[in-house]
Amino acid sequence: MSAPFRVATWNINSVRLRLPLVERFLAQEAPDILCLQETKVRDAEFPLAALKKTGYQHIEINGQKGYHGVALLSRWPIETVERRGFCAKGDARHICARFTDGPAKDVTIHNFYVPAGGDEPDPALNEKFAHKLAFVDEMRDWFRDHGVGKAKAMLVGDLNIAPLEHDVWSHRQLLKVVSHTPVEVEKFTAAFSHGWVDALRRFAPADQKLYTWWSYRAADWLKADRGRRLDHAFVSPDLAPQLSGMRVLKDARGWERPSDHAPVLVDLKL
Repeated sequence: MSAPFRVATWNINSVRLRLPLVERFLAQEAPDILCLQETKVRDAEFPLAALKKTGYQHIEINGQKGYHGVALLSRWPIETVERRGFCAKGDARHICARFTDGPAKDVTIHNFYVPAGGDEPDPALNEKFAHKLAFVDEMRDWFRDHGVGKAKAMLVGDLNIAPLEHDVWSHRQLLKVVSHTPVEVEKFTAAFSHGWVDALRRFAPADQKLYTWWSYRAADWLKADRGRRLDHAFVSPDLAPQLSGMRVLKDARGWERPSDHAPVLVDLKL
């Protein structure tokens, strides 16, 4: 039986600071594709040579100094690449690639880093929260108006919204906390209502707790286990039957000098 096609997504929270963790992850899990968010580095300073030594010869990046940034590492050739800007801010928050060879030939993969939104869930008082809501609205309009996600597409990334009740440790206590507020959930649901299939919830029922992020603020994050599902993977309807598994690598949250996000892996039989 052939091995599944594996796509991983990980908010690495500085790719240069955590390069050893990325190298460890690639050696341990060997995904076909790794999508990184919050790389926090300009393109010219991205550790391209070091990562190519791990066997990933096809790397596309969209970075900026000190903030945001996304990257896509692939074992397979890439034909076209798009780096879409949102909200006219010039932030490096999106990259997508179409594959020309291998199991994922003709599949397009989008990698997103949605704004976190600050701490105050009031767009009138918090410009960051207003930006986040506008960003998700623009995603919705793009998906709807251009048929994004209708066929042979996958979307992964740190979307900074936990939409379901069991995507957070306490639905009741987080209703007024940025990432799980009703307005964010409403906009998120609208954005992904145009055909996208939630790959993670195909394997973890909606009534089951599922987290990908644990705050640095917790004295003992593992014991407290107050997590949120901020990292996501969606597929177009035609790829949904090929989904064969998913996993959150929670152990990586406990590695030395970790990101506060754990890698998420999705397998498909392509």
